[in-house]
Amino acid sequence: MIVGDLALATAALFAGAASYISFVEQPARLRLSSGAMLSEWQPAYKRGTAMQAPLAVLGFILGLVSWWQTREAAWLVGSVLMVANWPYTLFVIMPVNKRLMTTDVAAASTETGDLVGRWGALHAGRTALGIAAMISFLVALAITS
Repeated sequence: MIVGDLALATAALFAGAASYISFVEQPARLRLSSGAMLSEWQPAYKRGTAMQAPLAVLGFILGLVSWWQTREAAWLVGSVLMVANWPYTLFVIMPVNKRLMTTDVAAASTETGDLVGRWGALHAGRTALGIAAMISFLVALAITS
């Protein structure tokens, strides 16, 4: 089932990118001064959004198509987990994102550093959603293959 394989691959790409941010990039970023931390976070966030947002939508669509073809609930669960990244980001993470994006690097303070730390903790939720979607798609693929 090629659509299911693509759904799993998309979820794995999303989960891998989110995991890299959570376990590699964010800890390294937190070791910087507040100004350097913000200077690194702002363009990294823009690039990460450009990569992860389409993956979440694509994984959702591919998972839905797989569910429609097989009626296996695990495809639907994985799809919902993939698309859940959008409202989670918009309603939970976005207030922090906006504050960080509108802060001038020259005005960065310890509060800015704390916000970047809070952002990382919130981003871990996106990582968890991606991993859970990937596992759900893997289970669905195992069942329907």
